[in-house]
Amino acid sequence: MAQIAEWQPKDLARILKAVPQLVRFPAKQMWIDYDEEVDVLYLSFCKPQKATDSELRDDGIIVHRRGKKVVGLTIQDASNR
Repeated sequence: MAQIAEWQPKDLARILKAVPQLVRFPAKQMWIDYDEEVDVLYLSFCKPQKATDSELRDDGIIVHRRGKKVVGLTIQDASNR
């Protein structure tokens, strides 16, 4: 598990800015991984995902489903959204 060596005040401010959106999100539990090298954000709504289908949308988001249930998202070009 990654750890943050030193928190800056701006880091906490960024997290707090995201809180109103996070609490309104349909999934109440999620796992977040970000690959900075390729600028891709991975959101998983259940572990393990075990997706049976994936759809690449025109906006570069991949929606992962198990049956009709959305189990994850892969967001390409994440830092520019």
